[in-house]
Amino acid sequence: MAITMLLTCSIGRAADNYDKDSVYQALRTSMHNAFNNGDSARFFPAVKALEKYLHEKNDLHGYYTQKCNEIVFLMNMQRIIEAYKLAQALSKELREKKVDKEMYMAVNMMGHINRYCGNKEAAKKNWFQVLKMMEKEGYYSSMPPIYMNIVDVAIDDDPHEADSLLERAKSIASKYSEERVFDIETRQTLSYFYRGDMQKFEKGYKTYKKGVEQGLSSVHGRTMEVYYQAFLGNTDEAVALARRDMGDEGGEAIPMIYERAGRWQEAYEAYKKETATSDSIDNVVIMNSMQGISDELRLYEVERKASQNKLIMLTIVIALLLLLIGTLFYIVQARRRHFKQLKIAYERALEADKAKTAFIQNVTHEVRTPLNIISGFSQVISDPELDVGLAERKEMALTMQKNTRLVTSLIDEILILSLTENSEKVRKEDKVEINELMRDFLQENESITNVDTKLQFKSSLPEDFSIQTNENLLKNIINALIDNAAKNTEKGFITLKADKTDDQYIELIVEDTGCGIPINEAEHIFERFVKLDSFKEGIGLGLPMCRTLAEKLGGSIRLDTSYQSGARFIVTLPIE
Repeated sequence: MAITMLLTCSIGRAADNYDKDSVYQALRTSMHNAFNNGDSARFFPAVKALEKYLHEKNDLHGYYTQKCNEIVFLMNMQRIIEAYKLAQALSKELREKKVDKEMYMAVNMMGHINRYCGNKEAAKKNWFQVLKMMEKEGYYSSMPPIYMNIVDVAIDDDPHEADSLLERAKSIASKYSEERVFDIETRQTLSYFYRGDMQKFEKGYKTYKKGVEQGLSSVHGRTMEVYYQAFLGNTDEAVALARRDMGDEGGEAIPMIYERAGRWQEAYEAYKKETATSDSIDNVVIMNSMQGISDELRLYEVERKASQNKLIMLTIVIALLLLLIGTLFYIVQARRRHFKQLKIAYERALEADKAKTAFIQNVTHEVRTPLNIISGFSQVISDPELDVGLAERKEMALTMQKNTRLVTSLIDEILILSLTENSEKVRKEDKVEINELMRDFLQENESITNVDTKLQFKSSLPEDFSIQTNENLLKNIINALIDNAAKNTEKGFITLKADKTDDQYIELIVEDTGCGIPINEAEHIFERFVKLDSFKEGIGLGLPMCRTLAEKLGGSIRLDTSYQSGARFIVTLPIE
């Protein structure tokens, strides 16, 4: 994981004014040394002193730059929860004080945090927003580095997009900050090596060397020399240079160098080593994040004892995920026993790593957001000086309950799928009165729907009609379908229906007037981790869980593609 560098003041008071300011230079040197040494005991007092000085000088840009350095320092120390909270606090302060010109700083920090956590799409979204803010305020000279940040996260998935971004960065730098042009051109040459376009790489390298002879320099210079040795076929020399000069990035480059040379055994070993290092860093990040979450929940437990169970369940899920990752890695490693299969095994390991990363990102993102909401409101409610009315306290409590329900639902989906898949038979000894059960669902789920959405029930069954089944599993199915409908219905109706098809089966129907589902996705939505809208809550396990449980009960579930006013799910169950 790359370490984020110290930020400097580039907008605000002129640099030569600070060069003559001995007080500023002393404060900055103290902070800078503590930052580079990772000395938190010295860094935070030093940066606070510098912030106070800049604030007294009315240099808001310099002041908020140091606020960002606090966030960067926490990221470097892998204290991600604290960095995230500080970034949110910075955003809130900028909004409340209406410092619109510096608002891009908070968004930029969220981009770095998202990138650190592996959420590339969120990071790109943050940085594109930063570019719009900078352009609006006329900060053109500072835009090229933001483009480079986006290139770093886009290069693997979309090389063409990376090319376009580099050209835009170069165009802006040529006009507003010519000293950055050479660095951008060097980065562009490296991109040719990544995609295997060696003709353009060789041409770009020659241009780079001419620039060096003219006294120009680039932060990518060491990487350029490493890849040029690989281009010449000097694989061992390239690997040695990468280990010596590229730091953490060398661990990512070495497997590619071996791969380009066709040395699959060494490529696999290098990849395995880099993956182990990456996993160890991920584990530290996860554990630090978990510690931060744990501390927040302990404060909440003073008023809400029930949160203890949620924390335990979350810890179990993280442990299961780590166990799953370890098992997957062991399986992949065990298959690497024959040299002729090393290339295929290497590619499979890459795919497994991407799947693991996507799963962790999805789960941690979906769990972190409601826990942050619960933590925030618990602190507000527990504040003895809080002066709010009963209605506002009730609203806060409802919000906390909603997010607690969300976390519970996410974890329940994972645990239920795990338990049901590991058991071949399900006991169906409950006599369930269908109409009474469906009315209970109306009352239990009334609070989760939007204000403009009405929950209703229609039945053609006799009032005392009952079936022999497993009541808990049936409740899990219907609750999950109602929750899915509530997420996708802004206004209108969510209707529960119960009908008898013949003497052997009944149909329980959940339909809504929401956004609907395309016909070509009718089966795809029942696959694990599939989300048609990535901005909706959940991790894509609700519908797969429903199908698994329905089959355990001897029935089935399907999407009625003939229904066009939203989505209609039909659960078919045997009458026993």
